[in-house]
Order: sequence, then structure tokens, then C-alpha cells
Amino acid sequence: MSKSLTILSPAETVACCSPLARQPLSQEAAEQIAPLLKALADPVRLRLMSLVASHEDGEACICDLNVAFELSQPTISHHLKVLHEAGLLDREKRGVWVYYRARTEALANLGMLIGDLPA
Repeated sequence: MSKSLTILSPAETVACCSPLARQPLSQEAAEQIAPLLKALADPVRLRLMSLVASHEDGEACICDLNVAFELSQPTISHHLKVLHEAGLLDREKRGVWVYYRARTEALANLGMLIGDLPA
């Protein structure tokens, strides 16, 4: 009888962790969460995340995001891909445009992981 191994995304791993101030992270959890934090550690990606999350309905077309930066469209697309692969954004192609939606549950879980500090 084989056992299946469930592999959690960085965003799913954050949801399973106790806040940092309550219990130390395991080595495995830290290694799984680090890509999520690394994805947000870039100023362009952090700003893109903010633009998408604060956009009307929490969704933005790449055509709306390109104008906010003095970067090429392929560079913006690369940064959005990193955020998507980390589990922070969902994307959907509609015609020739790609729309991005913030995964608010991933952001909320990350906030709970970091923000629940004792007073």
C-alpha cells in the first residue's frame, strides 16, 4: 500500500503554522515559507502586489499595471509570474490580456504569521 505525500505550496504552509511569536518554525516550514517572503521582498513585486490587491475588485489587467512602472512589459510579466508561482496571485487569460487577482487568504495568513506578536 503506497502512501501519498502531500506537498504544500508556500502559501498553504503559512496557513498551517503558528504565529512566529508563539512557537518556533520547523526547518521544513521555514524552507517552504521563505519563497513566499522572498517573492514579496523585491520592491517591484511588493508594489505590484499592492496594486493588484488594492485595485477595484482585487483584480487588475496587466495593461493597467504596465503604466505604473518604467519597466518593460516582459519584466513586469516576470515579476507577476514570481508572485503567481509563490501563490500570492491567481491569473486568468481573457482574450489577449491576462488578469491578476490577489489571493487575499495567502496575504491574511502571512499577516497572521508575522503580525501576532505579544504586546
